[in-house]
Amino acid sequence: MAAGNIKGALLALLSMGLYSTHDVIIKHLGATYPALQILFFSALLSFPPLAVLLLRDPTHGTLRPRNPFWVGLRSFCIVASGIGGFYAFSVLPLAQVYSILFAAPLLVTVLSVPLLGERVGLHRWLAVCAGLGGVLIVLRPGVTPLGLGHLAALMGATATALSAIAVRRLGRSERTVILLLWPMIGNFLLTGASLGFAYRPLEFGDLVLTGVIAALGLAAGFLLILAYQAGEATNVAPMQYSQMLWAVGYGWYLFGERPDGPTILGAGLIIASGLYILMRERLGGSRLRPATRARFGSETVTAPRWSLLQRLMRERG
Repeated sequence: MAAGNIKGALLALLSMGLYSTHDVIIKHLGATYPALQILFFSALLSFPPLAVLLLRDPTHGTLRPRNPFWVGLRSFCIVASGIGGFYAFSVLPLAQVYSILFAAPLLVTVLSVPLLGERVGLHRWLAVCAGLGGVLIVLRPGVTPLGLGHLAALMGATATALSAIAVRRLGRSERTVILLLWPMIGNFLLTGASLGFAYRPLEFGDLVLTGVIAALGLAAGFLLILAYQAGEATNVAPMQYSQMLWAVGYGWYLFGERPDGPTILGAGLIIASGLYILMRERLGGSRLRPATRARFGSETVTAPRWSLLQRLMRERG
């Protein structure tokens, strides 16, 4: 393996460790505070550093999107992804949440057919079916009761997939500022309104932790930029599955969570299907690349899409 690919893989591993720590803090705070409240303050504290970048955007124009429907859909999906992810991490074992969220790239493949008119080959369909079968093994409908946490995780995975579809539909027709700012506005409106229904005053230390969530999301995003600049996408992308190892380690040590057999089996199927798709992409067996272009987790306003951060930095240059 080339030195650049090794560097890229190591940077991606570090990035995934930060993302996982980001999610652990959400789980810790979620035991005390409403998930929407955590999301609101984390997004609020992530806005100042992003605003510095946004205000230096050299591209002239208004904040009115050229494609209101797709920008609106993407913004709604990012907010929904954040709500679903934050709530799921608050109430479910970490390994279960990651297993469900890892299905997002598979859902991108499924949704790209009706929404983008793309053609998917037999091998990819078989991989998708195996991965979605893994999700069913993790959920075990009819055997174990499905709670709001499971539905929230499914909502997060579906919303992440739809937001990735919207980004592919938009291409570069919209300014980066619009793609970053509109989800923030939507999040502030929705989660801010929720504070009137469920709010618990934050202790100072917990307020600091919401700032740490924001800082970790941004730092992980910038590390992914460096990773993809250093190595090939098909070498960097598989490192995102290392979040499952972080989930098992953090869950075991901090929360006393022991992943059971069905969770391990289902997660293994999901990861294997994703890796198979990535392998076919590397060998040139597929024209479509939703797995390498979508982060294997929820894109939220506290953890913006790394490719948008990269585009914004290029526009500044």
